[in-house]
Order: sequence, then structure tokens, then C-alpha cells
Amino acid sequence: MDWNLRSCGRKGHVTYAPTEDDLRQKLHAHTPVGQAWRCLRCGTFVLGDPRGSGPASAAPIVLRGRALRDAVILRLLACERFIKGLLVLAAAYGVFRFRKNQDAVQKAFNEDLPLLKPIAEKIHYNLEGSAIVHTLRTVIEAQSKALLWIALGLVVYGTLQLIEGTGLWLLKRWGEYFAVVATSLFIPIEIYELTERVTWVRVGALLINIAAVVYILLSKRLFGLRGGAKAYHAEREEQSLLEVEDATEQVKLRAVPRRAAG
Repeated sequence: MDWNLRSCGRKGHVTYAPTEDDLRQKLHAHTPVGQAWRCLRCGTFVLGDPRGSGPASAAPIVLRGRALRDAVILRLLACERFIKGLLVLAAAYGVFRFRKNQDAVQKAFNEDLPLLKPIAEKIHYNLEGSAIVHTLRTVIEAQSKALLWIALGLVVYGTLQLIEGTGLWLLKRWGEYFAVVATSLFIPIEIYELTERVTWVRVGALLINIAAVVYILLSKRLFGLRGGAKAYHAEREEQSLLEVEDATEQVKLRAVPRRAAG
């Protein structure tokens, strides 16, 4: 998939007329139906006046190529954070509501659990020793004050997930720092959970979080890595107009086999 063309199809082309003559000639063309300007994102010539003009240093920094792929990956991570945050907040609401009806739930649990024992014995399942029953019994028998603290902790964690997702979705640098710090803080907890019990879900979550931290650190040059913020912004500025020349060459190369085949 050509992510450049996909973005231009959704958001429109980005054309710019630089005041420098050499760059202006590369981005401008005369056609029988009028002037055309090359899109800074996909490299396609677009009929009509440019959307902006001025010195090349003031040209809009357009996400294209690798930068565009990075944006897609970060927004996929943002979606995962949004989903997790909403689920955690829903769990916090459930714990808070359960806290008010704890006695009724405990009574129902004690009455219904013996009814499931004959079925568990037939399938040779240790119901009393299962992790699910143990967790439910621990939560039900917890004090009301402890449940309140659990609900507050879930609210804080869910809110952090939503803040992290917002920063990643908006492609803000503070969001990238926030994501790295917040995700790194919970990695030791996830490792400790694996020492208690290894499951595919826990292993997958740990690997995803480690990969996300390493990817964001290196690709966004955080905390001074690979030149830091200065090198990152310099790279982004160079990609705006200079990559148009690469796009031009690629268009020419793709056109050669077509003419030869015709």
C-alpha cells in the first residue's frame, strides 16, 4: 500500500511554491490546461494554484514515507491505549458499584458455587482450587475501604492510558515521552506477574510494551538518543522538499517499463 497516496486521497494534496528558482522549477510544470504543482507528499502534479508559497525553509513539513509509517504505528498504539483505558475505567465503575452491593453478591456467590461442584467433578475440574474462584473470593471478601482504593487505582491507571493514547494520536512529542515513561513503569509489574503465572496474554502484553518502548525511543530520538530532538527535527525538515526529488525519480522509473511494454 502506498501510504502517501492514501493520505492524499483522504486529506488532499499539499502543494507549495518555493521562492528559490531551482526548487520552484522542480515543483512546477506548465500544461495545456494550466499550471501544475507537485504534491509534497505523494509527488503527483496537481492542476491549479499552490496551497502555499514562500521560502523553502517555511514549507510545510508533510508526513510522508517513513515518517508517515511511523505515524500509522503510533496511532495504532494509541488505539490500543484508548481501548485499554476505557476497559479499565469500566472495571473501576464495576468495582465501585459492586462495593455498594457487596453483601448481596457474596450471598449469591456462596449459594451458587455449590451448584457448580457436581458439574466440575464430572469434568475433573478442581473448582475450589481454580484461580478464577480464588480471585472472585478474594474480591468478594475484601473490605469496602480496600475496594474503594482499588477503584481509585483503576481510575488513575485508566486515565493515564487515555492521556497516553491522546498524546500518541496527536503525534505530540510530550505524548511520546509520556508513553515511554508510563509504559516502562509497568514493565516490572508485568515481569513480576509472569513469575507467578505464565500465560500467553501476559507474555504478549509484555513483548508489545517492550517493543513499543524501544521503537518510540529509537525512532523519535528521545532522551538524547541518536542526536536527540535537534537531530529529529532536522531530519523532519529535510524530508519536506528534498524527498520530492526522490519521488520524482521513482515516478520516472515506474513509467519506463510501462512505455516499454506499450
